[in-house]
Amino acid sequence: MIRNQEVAALLNHIAELLEAKGESPYRIGAYHTAAQRISSLPEDILTIWKAHRLEDIPGVGESIAAKIDEYLRTGRLRYLEELEQQVAPGLAALLLVPGLGPHRARTLYRALKVNRVADLAKAARERQIRNLPGFGPKLEANILREVERLEQRTRRLPLGVALPAAEEVAGMLRGHPAVERVDPAGSIRRMRDTIGDIDLLVASQQPHAAIEAFTTLPVVKEVLAKGPTRASILAAGALQIDVRVIPPEVYGAALQYFTGSKEHNIALRELALRKGLTLSEYGLFEAKSERRLASATEEEVYAALGLPWILPELRENRGEIEAAQAGRLPRLVEEGDLRGDLHVHTNWSDGADTLEVMAETARRRGYDYVVITDHSRGLGIARGLTVERIREQRQQIDALNRRLAPFRLLHGIEVNIRRDGRLDYPDDVLRQFDLVTVSVHSAFDQPEAAMTERIVRACRHPLVDVLNHPRGRLLGRREGYAVDLEAVLQAARDAGTVVEINSQPDRLDLDDLWARRAKELGVVLAIDTDAHAADHLALIRFGVAVARRAWLAPEHVLNTLPLPQLLARLARRRAIAPAA
Repeated sequence: MIRNQEVAALLNHIAELLEAKGESPYRIGAYHTAAQRISSLPEDILTIWKAHRLEDIPGVGESIAAKIDEYLRTGRLRYLEELEQQVAPGLAALLLVPGLGPHRARTLYRALKVNRVADLAKAARERQIRNLPGFGPKLEANILREVERLEQRTRRLPLGVALPAAEEVAGMLRGHPAVERVDPAGSIRRMRDTIGDIDLLVASQQPHAAIEAFTTLPVVKEVLAKGPTRASILAAGALQIDVRVIPPEVYGAALQYFTGSKEHNIALRELALRKGLTLSEYGLFEAKSERRLASATEEEVYAALGLPWILPELRENRGEIEAAQAGRLPRLVEEGDLRGDLHVHTNWSDGADTLEVMAETARRRGYDYVVITDHSRGLGIARGLTVERIREQRQQIDALNRRLAPFRLLHGIEVNIRRDGRLDYPDDVLRQFDLVTVSVHSAFDQPEAAMTERIVRACRHPLVDVLNHPRGRLLGRREGYAVDLEAVLQAARDAGTVVEINSQPDRLDLDDLWARRAKELGVVLAIDTDAHAADHLALIRFGVAVARRAWLAPEHVLNTLPLPQLLARLARRRAIAPAA
């Protein structure tokens, strides 16, 4: 059973950490024995736990039973967390490398001062391991291979990589007769900006057939693990994808549990306990009678807890349960609410497609408008527009608008914010645009105070409409620059400047936490793609995901406005801006 194996793995990990510390073989053996007993139990350990029979399991005494109880109640174990802090620095991480083990980890630590997985990989690549006693070239090669796999498994993937991969595999499985339903789970389903694992849940009454279908898909490069109800594959791009097969009658409870987040699940579990119930991936049960109340669908699980169904994007224990209890869950913005895109590039600067191609693609998406925001002259590497080219581009836009009406191309610009906060063009040039957006594209290493003042100055400019990608981060490649975002958001609110959620999967900037804070402060937001090619317009789904995680409704997002209202808002800002 899934939970039995989870608890067994927990106890085995404790044993390995104790061995790494050099604890007595008796203590180490006690945890290994308990893990072995639990792994082979014919009964679900949750049933045993609810009946207060943990100590009836051979090899499980009072101390280990207390640790299992804490883990099943809270989803965490303080003893394990403390133990991981006590072992030699990095040894706990080395123990995650399959086949290494505490003895070899200690040898590597003592002989080569290896205390990080990255150091282990370096040592293997430089052939420093093969000459150690008990190792050799073959084991060195195996260690390197397992480290590379571990790095892939532990590397957080951008949502824009993980979600399409999960959807592709799910789509393949849906056509199989043994598969009744398949869904991405975990942080993919919650649409987090980065993903740890690509997990899929499958509902099937034929688990063997479903597992066989999964492990023989065309995308499979290697089968990493294969069991009766679980399997892992390595797909193209070195992506690991895991599948769990769930009986249809408990699929809803399993989907809720494996969607998470951990914090949301703990809060739900505590709510259930207060009601005299227990909640697990197998369903919601009466604590005393063990009668199952709900399990087939998520909706019935939440309803049995007295709650409406909570959208996966909100399940982070950030007030969603309290809002659900009070009937105050928001109506979240959807992709269909957007009437246009306010940040789009063409081949006039660093985009790939023409004005016409971008316009036609946006029109086919059902948009009323799109704002062309090619780069300003300060960004020479992106072929930023000179004043003369701005006039030429406007003429082409006007000609296209006469042909494409009622669809509308708006003439905008992405202006570089200079180091001191000044903009690339004087006000008389800025007034020629329908919409002005501003961005930091250089001097990322400024001190926080200088960067903050730089961006605040730009936000306060009366002709600036939108601040783009406010933190300047590139996920997995570049941390955002040092900036006091609270001060920036307050300045944007006071100036009436809109702040962007950038939908590029390697940006997603603002992130969900700061976007929610912006909403709380009263800042208006925009969801844009920063498209540099026509097919980039479809990336809007990722920005919408950020907005939904930030609890944004349509009224919080500027580009949900129909064209007449958007134009009226822009005109009001131009009217109150002081003349040059």
